[in-house]
Amino acid sequence: MIESKIRKVGNSAVMTLTTKMLTILDAKEGDTIFVVRGDDGTLRIMAHDPAVADALAAAELVMDENRDLLQALA
Repeated sequence: MIESKIRKVGNSAVMTLTTKMLTILDAKEGDTIFVVRGDDGTLRIMAHDPAVADALAAAELVMDENRDLLQALA
């Protein structure tokens, strides 16, 4: 577990991501991160848009199922 404090900056609350957190996320300063709320109230921080990841996984599944057809069309 990594601990981080929430602090006030102007009218916002800010959580600082440590170098270790950025390394785990495979992110760097200036990158966009995505926060998704789970059904159990937890928050997940991700460096990649989960909607895009889901779409890519679905596309890969379709391509695997139709590999011969796609090769014939190419």
